[in-house]
Amino acid sequence: MKVSSFGMPTSCWVLVWIYLWGIGLPAESAESTSSRMSPIVRAVQRVRPAVVNIRGEKTLPTTEAAGSGVEGARRVNGMGTGVAIDPRGYILTNHHVIDGVKEIQVTLADGNRYMAKLVARDPETDLAIIKIDPPTPMPVIPIGRSDDLLPGETVIAVGNAYGYEHTVTRGIISALHRAVQVSEAQYYEDLIQTDASINPGNSGGPLLNEDGEMIGINVAVRAGAQGIGFAIPVNKALDVATRLLADYTQKTAWHGVKAADLPGAEAEGVRVEAVEEGSPAAQAGLKPGDRITAVGDEKVRRALDFYRTLLERKAGEQIPLVIQRGGQSQQLALNLASHPRRSGSAGAIWETLGLELKPISEETFKQQYKTRYRGGLLVAAVRPDSPAAEQGILAGDVLVGMHIWETISLENVLYVLQRPDLARISPVKFYVLRGQETLYGYLPVVTTVAQASGRSSQ
Repeated sequence: MKVSSFGMPTSCWVLVWIYLWGIGLPAESAESTSSRMSPIVRAVQRVRPAVVNIRGEKTLPTTEAAGSGVEGARRVNGMGTGVAIDPRGYILTNHHVIDGVKEIQVTLADGNRYMAKLVARDPETDLAIIKIDPPTPMPVIPIGRSDDLLPGETVIAVGNAYGYEHTVTRGIISALHRAVQVSEAQYYEDLIQTDASINPGNSGGPLLNEDGEMIGINVAVRAGAQGIGFAIPVNKALDVATRLLADYTQKTAWHGVKAADLPGAEAEGVRVEAVEEGSPAAQAGLKPGDRITAVGDEKVRRALDFYRTLLERKAGEQIPLVIQRGGQSQQLALNLASHPRRSGSAGAIWETLGLELKPISEETFKQQYKTRYRGGLLVAAVRPDSPAAEQGILAGDVLVGMHIWETISLENVLYVLQRPDLARISPVKFYVLRGQETLYGYLPVVTTVAQASGRSSQ
C-alpha cells in the first residue's frame, strides 16, 4: 500500500478530497440553477400546465382527377393548441383548429388525454371555446394586456408545432395592428406581428410576455415567408370569448345581464351595461351602471370572470351578487330562469335552427318590402354556433320561405321541421329578405323538432 507523507494511505486522501469537493456541490449547483432560471424559463414553467395540445381528423374537399370536375373528399390529421380559461375544462383556441373535426382530442401537459366538445365558436374572428371534463381542476392561463405592448418587446410562443407538443420559441414583437389576408376565406385585422417561430400546430396557443402572461393567441403564419408570425391581441380575444360565454350561459339559464369590463387595469368588478326587460336580473333589482364585484364567494375582475361564474348553472338556481351602486355596497339575489323564447314552439325552433323569429303583420310587411312574397318572420336573434349563423343569417333579416313552403307564421316553420322526410330534404333551402334583396342558402338540419323540444324542456 502506498503511504503519503502524512502517514495516511493515498487512497484515503483521495476519498477525503472527493468528500470535500462533494460538500461544495450543492452551493455551486444552486448557483448554476439560479442563473439558468431566466425570465423565459420561469414564464414557460408558469403557463405550461394551462396549455393543451389539440388533435383531430377532418375531411377536406378535393378533386379526384385533374380537370374532371368530380369532387371528392380526403381525410387529414389536424393539430393545434389551446389555453385553459376555466378550471372546469373550458379551453380557448382557434376556430380553424376544430372546424370540421368530429372528435376533438385534447392532451394536457401531464400526458392525459380527453375528448372535447364544442361549446361556442366565432368563425369571423377565428376563435372557439371547447370543453373537456378533467377529474381535477385545471390551472388557468395567466392573462395579461395587449393595449400597452411595445415593438421590440420579448415574447414567447408555446404550442403543438408540427405535432411536437409544448414546443417553445421566443422572439420579439415586430409590429402591431397588422391586417393579414391568410386565404380567400380568412382575413384578420389588428394582429400582433412577431418573429417568434409560429408553425403549423401553434394555432390557438399563447403568445406570452416575459412575466408569463398571455398577451395574444397565435393564429397565422405568412405563407412563403420566414420569421413572420401573427397573433390575435389578448384584449380582442377576451372580448370574443366573453361574448361567446355570455350567449352560452343564457342557453341553460336566463339571467338577462350584459356586462362589460371597467376601464383601467386595476379596476375591480364589471359594469352592468344593460339589463333585459322582464329578465331575472331586472327582477333582482340590477340596474345599468351597477358594478358587480362578486358572484357568490368569487370576486370578478373582468366580464369574462362574471360569465364564467354562471357556467353550468341551471334555471331555478339563486345566485348571490355583491354590487356597488352610488358608492354603497349592496347584496342582490339573482334567480335564474328558463328563457321564454326557448320554451314551446319558439324554443324548438331556437334549438333546431338557432333562430328567434317574430311575426310581422301583413300591413307592415307590404309597406316595408316590395316583393312577391306574401309575408315572413322577422329574425330577432341568431345563436352564434347554430346552423343559421353558419349560413350567414343575420338579425333583422326576414325569413320568407323554407324548401317549397312559405314561412309567414311559426307554425309554417314547424311544419317543415316536423316532416317525416326532413332528413331527405336536408339541407333545407331557405329564403330571406335583407333590405329589398332576396338571399338564399341551405340549412343542414339534423335534429327534429321533437328532439329539440325534449332537450329544451329538460
